[in-house]
Amino acid sequence: MADPSSYRPRPGEIPDSPGVYRFRDEHRRVIYVGKAKSLRQRLANYFQDLANLHPRTRTMVTTAASVEWTVVSTEVEALQLEYSWIKEYDPRFNVKYRDDKSYPYLAVTMNEEFPRVQVMRGQKKKGVRYFGPYGHAWAIRDTVDLLLRVFPVRTCSAGVFKNAARTGRPCLLGYIGKCSAPCVGRITPDDHWDLADEFCDFMAGRTGTYLRRLERQMAEAAEEMEYERAARLRDDIGALRKAMEKSAVVLADATDADLIAVAEDELEAAVQIFHVRGGRVRGQRGWVTDKVEEITTGALVEHALQQLYGEESGDAVPKEVLVPALPDPVEPVQQWLTERRGSGVSLRIPQRGDKKALMETVQRNAQQALVLHKTKRASDLTTRSRALEEIAEALDLDSAPLRIECYDISHLQGDDVVASMVVFEDGLARKSEYRRFQIKGFEGQDDVRSMHEVITRRFRRYLAEKEKTGEWADGEDLTDGDRLTTGADATEHGAAATENGAAPTENRAAPTHGPALADEPALTDGPALKDDDGRPKRFAYPPQLVVVDGGQPQVAAAQRALDDLGIDDIAVCGLAKRLEEVWLPREDDPVVLPRTSEGLYLLQRVRDEAHRFAITYQRAKRAKRFRSSPLDDVPGLGETRKQALIKHFGSVKKLRSATIDQICEVPGIGRKTAETVAVALAGATPAAPAVNTATGEIMDDDDGAPETTADAPGEPVSAGTPDERRGQER
Repeated sequence: MADPSSYRPRPGEIPDSPGVYRFRDEHRRVIYVGKAKSLRQRLANYFQDLANLHPRTRTMVTTAASVEWTVVSTEVEALQLEYSWIKEYDPRFNVKYRDDKSYPYLAVTMNEEFPRVQVMRGQKKKGVRYFGPYGHAWAIRDTVDLLLRVFPVRTCSAGVFKNAARTGRPCLLGYIGKCSAPCVGRITPDDHWDLADEFCDFMAGRTGTYLRRLERQMAEAAEEMEYERAARLRDDIGALRKAMEKSAVVLADATDADLIAVAEDELEAAVQIFHVRGGRVRGQRGWVTDKVEEITTGALVEHALQQLYGEESGDAVPKEVLVPALPDPVEPVQQWLTERRGSGVSLRIPQRGDKKALMETVQRNAQQALVLHKTKRASDLTTRSRALEEIAEALDLDSAPLRIECYDISHLQGDDVVASMVVFEDGLARKSEYRRFQIKGFEGQDDVRSMHEVITRRFRRYLAEKEKTGEWADGEDLTDGDRLTTGADATEHGAAATENGAAPTENRAAPTHGPALADEPALTDGPALKDDDGRPKRFAYPPQLVVVDGGQPQVAAAQRALDDLGIDDIAVCGLAKRLEEVWLPREDDPVVLPRTSEGLYLLQRVRDEAHRFAITYQRAKRAKRFRSSPLDDVPGLGETRKQALIKHFGSVKKLRSATIDQICEVPGIGRKTAETVAVALAGATPAAPAVNTATGEIMDDDDGAPETTADAPGEPVSAGTPDERRGQER
């Protein structure tokens, strides 16, 4: 590991001008390329106290052994040179997008004497017109088959073309009118080239003029009583319109634009691009990348633009590029795109209307692509086996942890403190085993104390189950205070025990899926893990590894809880999110797994899933608390009749002042129910008046608005903006 001060340039050596810099390692390999408006200011940021640097940046500067730079005239030149060097050197610490699939294009080889229409993949070639990319090759072939009736361009390979020219007989397409047969001289090279050019114009979106011309020719043929020719033109128009219908209109103003969306987490980012030409989606593509450096969304967009348009020019760069975040600064990137196109390019964030709605669709595609990428990576059996073995080796376990449980604490400024338990078996999530806890031992915010309580309750339940089977001689009885929201308890606490609506009675306590990994026997339900009625015990199966979301304090609390219960055969570790370090009990230094380690990736997935599950539960509890109403405590009053009462009277306050006869006027409310409602509301404490936080005005609810309203489902009115609420959540 190199000391950055050993190769730091002397003061005054670095010019204060735009340029591109390269960090090299001890073997002279380029490991990072960057650009800067001021080389002096940018490079100075790398040569500061290592403790102040981002972990990934710190790794880069300690891996490097030298730095060099090239001065350029403008920021646009710096952008172009940066792209060229990244492509040439492929630096390990730069963001590198990789296609999540090889997309097919519709290509027209305009660089040949007789242009050919075909499906192409891979690198683009000079002199070839490309359209797409498309999701599937068959979509291209279907479109081409429709268009060949109107534009009978050559589609055959060079071998078939030469053989037809030698024999003087065209292929089948030449006989059925779907090829103009230039191989046998039915059309001159110039006329065939013009035909291919018209095909390209139509595919580029210039469809209206051509259709109107065909319609005019069809009308003229009909007037001249050339009905066969008119019928052929009619069929040609129908074929063209059918081809156009394959791409729906998404922007009514016939815009040419590319829409770029980014979905990201701490480790990876997915980019999706929709190519819109003439208001229609003509193609779609996407990339996935590892985030090997500290980078903003705007910088990810900038790298995506370089990847997308670095080799393009002319009409391949659209007039409008819509992005979720702008690069900083945006002017050089916009000027670079303008130079690539040869005319003005608008780079902006859509704010309203159809373009914003379409951007939301692209964003959903990007999010799905990221989830799919993670799922594919996690579903590989060999990868999962290697990940478990790496974890066992790093944590010095006797065997691979086939069952991993992870715990996380979530709250909003100390309110609604909850915890989650997620289970991964054989490296895969087992959602039927997920559990949710409410922290009941104390009030307020204390993640360490909360973690101790949750681990104690979960494993006290485990010991109680073992005691019932005779496997544990000195087990402690489970008290009422140790109940948690699982199974039937979930009804009491207002939360389902499992995701996706799975019934608690269907939860299984031990895995039954898939083969065993790492030469361990498959995990199956044994007689000791079943109740008398055959249902699996909820906590009878212990994990080999407990993971907590946090660092040394949380790990120490979890280990102390296990020690207090006398459990010494379950390993404990914690994953600290900021530096992705693995902490072990009673260790002063963390275990640092390699950045590319599959074991680290699995631990991160487990930790992130626990965080997602916890914060989802916490938000649901908070939303329910803010939506609570005195009518919730009225026995026998369902949601439909509660809504009918509120709709009829306008608010709970007006309902409270109503007589029993007036309540009976509400459809579906009988006298007995009306009496019950009146008694319940008479004994309920009136809610405090709402206050307008902007003006300080006390707002009475006599205007007909319900007392418990919300900006959106699950979000209280007075809880701040969405960004503020997310910042307060844990």
